[in-house]
Amino acid sequence: MHVNLLIVDDHLPIIEGYKSILSFNKSGYTIETTAATSLERAYKIITQEPKTTFFDAVFIDLTLPEYPEQKLFTGEDLVPVVKKHLPNAKIAILTSHAESILMYRILNESNPNGILVKSDFTSEEFLVAFGVIMKGENYYSTTVLNYKKQLVPGNKIFDSYNRQIIQLLSQGVKTKNIQEILHLSKSAVDKRKAAIKEMLDIDKGTDEDILREARKRGLI
Repeated sequence: MHVNLLIVDDHLPIIEGYKSILSFNKSGYTIETTAATSLERAYKIITQEPKTTFFDAVFIDLTLPEYPEQKLFTGEDLVPVVKKHLPNAKIAILTSHAESILMYRILNESNPNGILVKSDFTSEEFLVAFGVIMKGENYYSTTVLNYKKQLVPGNKIFDSYNRQIIQLLSQGVKTKNIQEILHLSKSAVDKRKAAIKEMLDIDKGTDEDILREARKRGLI
């Protein structure tokens, strides 16, 4: 079976490594790989008209040079572009990051066919993951599976605003600026921070206490 694969990663040696691993597949795939080392290049390849290549799969690294002109800041932002322009392509996200909030967002908002945490997989597992994904099934590496068991959709700690508040606090953003970014009143932000403290079992703590407990629990 012939497979056209687009790999988006800003390190060419890593792309070459993936290509080398895939060349040893035992599933009969003949894999033709196209490399994109930035979100801008990937965007142009995916959206080009007329299409010269219809990709069967797109493997995307999470951390990539930004392309603000198209509001692409991470590999995750590229997923809707792939789904729009290559609706039949399988999508996998590869990342060095494994924070719970990040995993929750990717699973529930991007919903790719595969998520692989780089510290999890060997060459052999990468081949297995590729085969599973190409069969139309989902593949999650060990860390993702462990987090998936913990992430209960009804848990308010993971609702969109709460996740964003924790992430913005971790970036040093002050409450005043959080209000502006999230378009919430100061009262709404304060109430959400109080709720986050309660869910994290923090009694009258500060923003630093939120961050300390969030890090302890692997949320950020």
